[in-house]
Amino acid sequence: MKLKELERQAVQVWSPASQYPVYLATGTSAQQLDASFSTNGTLEIFEVDFRDPSLDLKRKGVLSASSRFHKLIWGSFGSGLLEASGVIAGGGDNGMLTLYNVTHVLSSGKEPVIAQRQKHSGAVRALDFNPFQGNLLASGANDSEIFIWDLNNLSVPMTPGSKSQQPLEDIKALSWNRQVQHILSSAHPSGKAVVWDLRKNEPIIKVSDHSNRMHCSGLAWHPDIATQLVLCSEDDRLPVIQLWDLRFASSPLKVLESHSRGILSVSWSQADAELLLSSAKDSQILCWNLGSSEVVYKLPMLSSWCFDVQWCPRDPLVFSAASFDGWINLYSVMGRSWEVQQMRQADKISSSFSKGQPLPPLQVPEQVAQASLIPPLKKPPKWMRRPAGVSFAFGGKLVTFGLPSTPVHQVPQPCLRLVFISQVTTEPELLAQSAELQEALGSGNLLNYCQNKIHQASLQSEKMLWQFLKVTLEKDARMKFLKLLGYSKDELQKKVATWLRSDLRLGESPQSKGDDLNSNRQQAFSIQTSKHTTWEASVSSDFFDELIPQNMTLWEIPITEDTEGLLSRALLLGELGPAVELCLKEERFADAIILAQAGGSDLLKQAQERYLAKKKTGIAPLLACIIQKNWKDMVHACSLKNWREALALLLTYSEPEKFPELCDRLGTRMEQESGWALTSEARLCYVCSGSVERLVECWAKCQPASSPMALQDLMEKVMVLNRSLELLRGPDGVSPGPATTYRITQYANLLAAQGSLATAMSYLPSDCAQLPVQQLRDRLFHAQGSGVLGQQSPPFPFPRVVVGATPYSQETSSPRLKFQSSHQVPILPPRPRIFTPQSSLMMPLTPSHPSPYQGSRMQNTSDYRPSGVQEAQPLPLGPGVRPGPQDSLKNAPVPKGNLQRKKLPETFMPPAPITAPVMCLTPEPRGVLSSQPAVPSQCQQPLDKINRKELPPEHQSLKISFEALLQRCSLSATDLKTKRKLDEAAQRLECLYDKLCEGTLSPPVLAGLHEIARCVDAGSPEQGLAMHAQVVGCSSFSEVSSFMPVLKSVLTIAHKLRV
Repeated sequence: MKLKELERQAVQVWSPASQYPVYLATGTSAQQLDASFSTNGTLEIFEVDFRDPSLDLKRKGVLSASSRFHKLIWGSFGSGLLEASGVIAGGGDNGMLTLYNVTHVLSSGKEPVIAQRQKHSGAVRALDFNPFQGNLLASGANDSEIFIWDLNNLSVPMTPGSKSQQPLEDIKALSWNRQVQHILSSAHPSGKAVVWDLRKNEPIIKVSDHSNRMHCSGLAWHPDIATQLVLCSEDDRLPVIQLWDLRFASSPLKVLESHSRGILSVSWSQADAELLLSSAKDSQILCWNLGSSEVVYKLPMLSSWCFDVQWCPRDPLVFSAASFDGWINLYSVMGRSWEVQQMRQADKISSSFSKGQPLPPLQVPEQVAQASLIPPLKKPPKWMRRPAGVSFAFGGKLVTFGLPSTPVHQVPQPCLRLVFISQVTTEPELLAQSAELQEALGSGNLLNYCQNKIHQASLQSEKMLWQFLKVTLEKDARMKFLKLLGYSKDELQKKVATWLRSDLRLGESPQSKGDDLNSNRQQAFSIQTSKHTTWEASVSSDFFDELIPQNMTLWEIPITEDTEGLLSRALLLGELGPAVELCLKEERFADAIILAQAGGSDLLKQAQERYLAKKKTGIAPLLACIIQKNWKDMVHACSLKNWREALALLLTYSEPEKFPELCDRLGTRMEQESGWALTSEARLCYVCSGSVERLVECWAKCQPASSPMALQDLMEKVMVLNRSLELLRGPDGVSPGPATTYRITQYANLLAAQGSLATAMSYLPSDCAQLPVQQLRDRLFHAQGSGVLGQQSPPFPFPRVVVGATPYSQETSSPRLKFQSSHQVPILPPRPRIFTPQSSLMMPLTPSHPSPYQGSRMQNTSDYRPSGVQEAQPLPLGPGVRPGPQDSLKNAPVPKGNLQRKKLPETFMPPAPITAPVMCLTPEPRGVLSSQPAVPSQCQQPLDKINRKELPPEHQSLKISFEALLQRCSLSATDLKTKRKLDEAAQRLECLYDKLCEGTLSPPVLAGLHEIARCVDAGSPEQGLAMHAQVVGCSSFSEVSSFMPVLKSVLTIAHKLRV
């Protein structure tokens, strides 16, 4: 998307990243003339304000220059001072180098020109400030002239070395190394790049393309890796960008080929080392991803060549482009439609011609708007990626990723990023109590468990509740409930006997003594007569029964007209009902009860009711409840102060069928009418009734914001009560209600969050049809991995949706790139292990697009899908590899054969590439970096080495694969030169086998070798070459220099022979 535009035939430069506001400086270009043929030069500084929606730039300073400019560079020298904005250096014709004070240019006050020097013999086309020492400026011109200027002393510049090399060439570009301050590189038209060491004042390495068709027009160092740089060629015969690694300077590491004509400039993003801008004579501006070697952003075809592109140091999304048509445009890589800008331009044109009268809006043609759609970067840039992240996963897992702990300048860009999975436990006390409860439930020793809870309870209400729960597990629970309420039959009988004995002592009389004497005599007589025979006793009894007592008292039946007479008449006539009525009226309650008992149950019931209605004593309501058995009215009418007595009555008299309901009614009344004062006591009623649902609801009212330990306490009570109900009714007689199910699910989630997955699953009701319970069971089942092997998978609780593959958008897809190595495959880690919740694992990040061969042979064993459903997982990113576009993956050739994963070491840690000069390499011949790496002497030994150790079993497949490849190449080769190369390669590979036996290779190199072997087995040497380049880019030179070059030559021969 275009952000700003400026009509100037000029070279450009951005203000440093530390400068705010952001400025763009322009100087009249020395390579262009307008229609006036004027040779005057101008230096201008514009403020770049992205808050302003217009496309225009605001000019903040202007200065006439004595000459036009070939190159501008803006350094931060002096910006630490008050109101200082740095220094602009301009390279002009005739060797003129001019330094400007930016602050004075902006203020138009003091003299802005700091100094002018004319040391060079030709046009100064190359300039660069040292990123570490802002006072050092490098300049380059004709005849291989390079000067290093110290802005503190401009009198005598230094040179990095002598100009003895022939022939002398122009300096097309200069660039300081971004990691090592004394390293400088220069690019020349012949395609050669020279790396200078300022400490030695001499070139230390030269890199050049062997095709001799490179015509270097640009140069840039890798922002993070000290040994990598890019060169671009403006030759139309070879319009390429080459990525070189100085550790392997015999050939470029990568070649980017998407421009159709010569490339004029490149710019490497300092905010994301994977992004590289390039502009070429095909009027295209491309943004490359150097990790995947693909174009991730492309501007529409411009009207003219763009000779300079530069990233904005302050805002990494923005870049500028200067073209030969006299325009400097500012773009954003977060592309979008240009329709808004087109409409703004149309309105501007309309306002110019309207002269006060509004014109109808200009409609942009639809096809034009569609053609101007610019897709954004295909991959989020580094500055938009999170440097670190953390997320909680199911089962108490904490998933984290972040940058390594090493300093930023030592972090390698092409390396595996690790994701750490750790178990988080925030409630250790909860887990301990849960394990104790689980052990008690499993062993069935709940009585001791309840007894321990009774001893541990600090509150009397809690102690009473656990005592009641313990009783539910025992026999004769009702009598034991009464004892807990303070009512015991044994104690009552003792108290009554004591009370009666005390009453007899107080009311003793002589008559009672005589009666006792007579009773004693009769008892003695009866003892004596018992000695006679049974027959004699029966005959004597009949005789005495017929005798009539001599002194019997006579009694009369009253026949008067008073109450006594009426009562006697009623009795004489057998009318017991009126007789009872007369007795009750005269309050002769004992007589009424005796007569009613003789008249039957109905009459006795009526008499009892009349008696209880008239007798207003404290014990009367209790007598009424016991006689009438109206327990429901008792529950609703008794005072809540006597809740213990009410519960005792229910325990003593109520029928087993009605007992649970009556207890629930009493508990509900205690909750509602006591103002929550008796809520704890109401739970005792629910325990007696076995109502788990009411117990949970009562707990929820007392605990509006439940804590984990409070929920644990509830589950302990619920599980004990459930077990007592199972003993009473059987396992099928207990089914949890909605409130209980909700709390059990909440408790299971809490246990799962602490990593106790199996325990959490054991609490879930197996026959519950609620969707949250089924979903949680499904997640718990599959999260346990190997812990549930052999168990039946629960029903799938989610709706099944058939998801079809979405075709990749044609607007966002780019044409297939023509790489030197056409395909690159990622490095695979060792075989994934089955996940266990107790251990912390590390796994590499995975790309967003699947690799073309992953679905056929990669299966993730930690997938939680049911058995039989196997889903291909994306492969992890290897060093320097990024997922490519979907269309390029579809066009990739399918590897041949069945690639089996080789056994790799458990530890897989990538090494840090060199980000500083290698100071302590093993002694090797000078200049080894500029030629094919020398073969160490220990490798020049016969093939049948006698003292060599055997290859480890996990690496024997490497030797088998490489020897098979050599054999296939030898059979296919027809010329003697190729066969000699193969024979020499077979001898040199012995160095690799020696290192494998000694175990001196690092895990990343071993993993890369196994991936190369997999590609060889699949018949894809081109993929092996791509993997070879990645391994070389992320490894130490001294480690792989003895065998990697020869392995590359073998793969190249195999690729040419198509074996």
